[in-house]
Amino acid sequence: MKVFVDGSVGTTGLEIVKRLEKRKDISLVTLPEERRKDPSARRDALCSSDLAILCLPDEAAVEAVAFAEGSSVKIIDASTAHRTAADFTYGFPEIKGLREKIVRSTRVANPGCHASGFIALVSPLIEAGVLRKDAPLSCFSLTGYTGGGKKMIAEYESEGDRLAAPRQYAIGQTHKHLKEMTAVTGIARPPVFLPVVGAFPRGMQVSLPLSPEWLTCGAEELKEVYRDLYRGGMVYYDESPLPSMPADLLAGKDSMAISIIGNEERIVAVASFDNLGKGASGAAIQNMNLMLGVEEIAGLKR
Repeated sequence: MKVFVDGSVGTTGLEIVKRLEKRKDISLVTLPEERRKDPSARRDALCSSDLAILCLPDEAAVEAVAFAEGSSVKIIDASTAHRTAADFTYGFPEIKGLREKIVRSTRVANPGCHASGFIALVSPLIEAGVLRKDAPLSCFSLTGYTGGGKKMIAEYESEGDRLAAPRQYAIGQTHKHLKEMTAVTGIARPPVFLPVVGAFPRGMQVSLPLSPEWLTCGAEELKEVYRDLYRGGMVYYDESPLPSMPADLLAGKDSMAISIIGNEERIVAVASFDNLGKGASGAAIQNMNLMLGVEEIAGLKR
């Protein structure tokens, strides 16, 4: 099966290409460096493929989707351009009903990294009717610096001690992931979102404080909701979270661990994963596998 990664020199694209080069069932369609941004060459490569993964800025991703009109190529868009678009399926197969839609879809939007953790925590509780849709939610997310792309990677790997302290960013409450976090979960309003980048390359931890006032059940029942939904796949409920949970707990893996921490009065739900694994490249490959009809976890590391 022929796969074209449009935008293969960015962090997500490079990771995807590196993984797909090892696959015997995938033939990568590539462009020479001098034609990488040539619209005609991109259109030809895209339309001659079975599936294309777009690792591009939003505007270029919209352009690439237009290139594909009239062709049979399937598309996974890793940009933010189509994550709430009606003609794209949201690419988080562990959420109820989405796996079947992804299998049938020709257009899939790969989730944002922070959004993946938030949606994995919130959607099951809304679906089960145990969390109020109008709850005033907040979300704290700690991520490794590779999620910021080449520019941020260069800053952290060249400037050393100056960036040693964790940094809050996108503090104006207009983060690009908020739209999908709200739309996919069905909550009434966006959460107060606090993303923090740390001086470590890979890993992510999304924490969701839950007040008993917003819930119709206690901590043990919440655990059951997650256990029932997340069985045997790339997302799973962690029965025994560590007393100390480093943000790089699952660095280098494509899975996500869900934990409930606290007691009946103060509860925190936590999603631990790799920002480039289940938060980006690993998620794209999982969606690709489903769309191409191969084993869902092929090439993934749990």
